Amino acid sequence: MKAFYCDDFVLPLPPEHRFPMRKYSGLRQRLRAEGVIALDNFLVPEAATDRQILRCHEANYLDRVVNGTLTSQEIRRIGFPWSLQMVERCRRSSGATIAACRAALSGDGIAVNLAGGTHHACRDHGEGYCVFNDAAIAARAMQDEGRVKRVVVIDCDVHQGNGTADIVRDDPTIFAFSIHGAKNFPFRKIDGDLDIALPDGTEDAAYLEMVEEGTWRAIVSAKADLAIYIAGADPFIGDRLGKLCISKEGLAERDRLVLKLCANAGLPVAIAMGGGYAHNVEDIIDIHAQTVRIAAGRERD
Repeated sequence: MKAFYCDDFVLPLPPEHRFPMRKYSGLRQRLRAEGVIALDNFLVPEAATDRQILRCHEANYLDRVVNGTLTSQEIRRIGFPWSLQMVERCRRSSGATIAACRAALSGDGIAVNLAGGTHHACRDHGEGYCVFNDAAIAARAMQDEGRVKRVVVIDCDVHQGNGTADIVRDDPTIFAFSIHGAKNFPFRKIDGDLDIALPDGTEDAAYLEMVEEGTWRAIVSAKADLAIYIAGADPFIGDRLGKLCISKEGLAERDRLVLKLCANAGLPVAIAMGGGYAHNVEDIIDIHAQTVRIAAGRERD
């Protein structure tokens, strides 16, 4: 299985910033140390091009991002200070999901972006630490390359995928499914094709029942050729922003469920690592590494 990474492209943040940027390099280091993926299958992706980004985002917004002319309000909404490094990092993160889709469709069946999951980026703005929407960009890139006709996005980040819903809302060829906290960010949600909103404090059993039902419904409805799975770490009980109570074991079972349902439907899968804001960054790395081990068929006993 191929794993695409972009943690060499550092997004500089002030020391007090709450986004756990080091989780990305920590994840790659953990996977290398465990031997989960062969060393020559860790790959640096190409950056998403303007043409690929413009299939999902408005030209004026892309211009403002690239040229550093975002307003102070737009920068606050995104949550990252603007820099050239930010632009390159966000291009590479989207490029990694594009590359994972290609790898999954080229006979591997499954591949992973060790970042991504930037599902709050809408057509004309970014928010919630999301600048470009990697899942939507990758889905349309695969369509433009003639590799697929239909795509299903299975979004298991604890926050609703409002940006994906915004971008694909008039597109019947991309099915947006999101399972998320009902009272969590974003507070103005945009309906996707299928949304399951969970109450605060939801625990493993109820969560897994809804994940299984929603994923099955999404696969049946989408009639897709490819799945993009956003494997969020933030439903975890120890997440600062999650509000759900899902154990690490519950998240592992979620990953098994989603990937089994996709396999049963004959769907290649590109996985992106959704959010994670646990007090201990090692918990986030544990959850993401667990997802990759399951995808690679290298689960620990």
